[in-house]
Amino acid sequence: MAQTVAVILAAGRGTRMHSSVAKALHELGGVPMVEHVVRAVKAAGLGKPWVVAGYQADRVEEALEGQAQIVLQPEMHGTGDALAQALAALDTQVDEVIVLVADCPLVPPSLITRVLEAHHSSGASATIVSMIVSDPSGYGRIIRSEDDSVRAIVEDEDARKNPSFYQINEVNTALGVWSVQGLAKILRTLPWHQEEQYLTDAVARLIASGQKVEAYVAPDPIRVMGINTRRDLAHAEAYLRELTLNRLFDQGVTIVDPSSTFVDVDVEVGQDSIIYPMTFLRGKTKIGRECILGPMTSVLSSRLGDGVKVDRSVVEQSALASHSQVGPFSHLRPGTSLDHNVKIGNFVELKNTRVGTGTKAGHHSYLGDATIGGGVNIGAGTVIVNFDGKAKHPTFVGDGAFIGCNVNLVAPVEVGPGAYVAAGSTITQNVPPDALAIARNRQDNKPEWARQRRKT
Repeated sequence: MAQTVAVILAAGRGTRMHSSVAKALHELGGVPMVEHVVRAVKAAGLGKPWVVAGYQADRVEEALEGQAQIVLQPEMHGTGDALAQALAALDTQVDEVIVLVADCPLVPPSLITRVLEAHHSSGASATIVSMIVSDPSGYGRIIRSEDDSVRAIVEDEDARKNPSFYQINEVNTALGVWSVQGLAKILRTLPWHQEEQYLTDAVARLIASGQKVEAYVAPDPIRVMGINTRRDLAHAEAYLRELTLNRLFDQGVTIVDPSSTFVDVDVEVGQDSIIYPMTFLRGKTKIGRECILGPMTSVLSSRLGDGVKVDRSVVEQSALASHSQVGPFSHLRPGTSLDHNVKIGNFVELKNTRVGTGTKAGHHSYLGDATIGGGVNIGAGTVIVNFDGKAKHPTFVGDGAFIGCNVNLVAPVEVGPGAYVAAGSTITQNVPPDALAIARNRQDNKPEWARQRRKT
């Protein structure tokens, strides 16, 4: 049985993206394009692929987090040179390589499997993947022989000079399977196009030497579309979003308005949850059952238990236990953790704070770097003063404590279980359990002061 290795070409900068970021790192559905291809290779049963990286290679390697083996292309001399760099790194026992490209991120695992099967059954030296398009402009045309094998790949510029070639709508996708035997020698002899060598020229060399080249027509062209511009990226994003929302529909999720709902590919949503319009579920977010999200809500890489409600709010890298409520118009920043049945009302901001079961912070508060027990009442206007200009300090509020309105808790400070803090207090010292803390000036009324002032 042939030993097959997947090689993903991801070295290019992608000048048509007009970006300082390598094209392979642009995200699609919350995942870098190159990672989509890596996942497809693994799902097809080919194990850890090799990724040829060049421009911003360190960032490509960091993004993949050990999911692939990295080969460096020191100078970006085209796809032919990139594959040659990979072949030099492969085990000598490898019989064939399936070549994919990072800017073709929608390729499904099933297509990879079918192309390999077609290659093995045909006995060809190479099997390239083609697609049928209504407008072949910009693509290399597949020219077939009478026996249906590939006779040549004619680049778009040359096809324009020949009317019969120009009308062909079967085009090259840059994906394909290549038998390794003799391929390295062929790659070394490819012609130079300015400062690049093209892998497509290897097809002509194989055919010229009498070897067979086949083309497998991809059944769904959009799954093998190349992303070269921001417009292409937006087109692919819309398609992938539709696939993701259809997955959620099939899992029993209600999406009120799919056209205004944006869900990344790694997001999970439990059965009977409802997503209202203008909601963004991003990153590795996991939503429980019977949740209500939105409208106008954003959740990033967070975990929400069953029955959670988030209304017109932002939740980032946080954990919300079952039946907690957030919003409207609140912001849970990274490191926030809500226990069961916590209520966070309108215009409340939390950061790096754990809130215990049944606690309520109804409105207009900032709670940062704090541990707050269960059954606590946080009055309107409560501010935890956690930053002294140089460092952040912690605050602890015990179970059952009552924090009145417009209270400042100046960290580091601790309010004991069952304690009361009077409204308008600025607390700078620890409050013992079950004590009442009052930290404000005594009110002093001046009789007739206002009347006298108006006379002057």
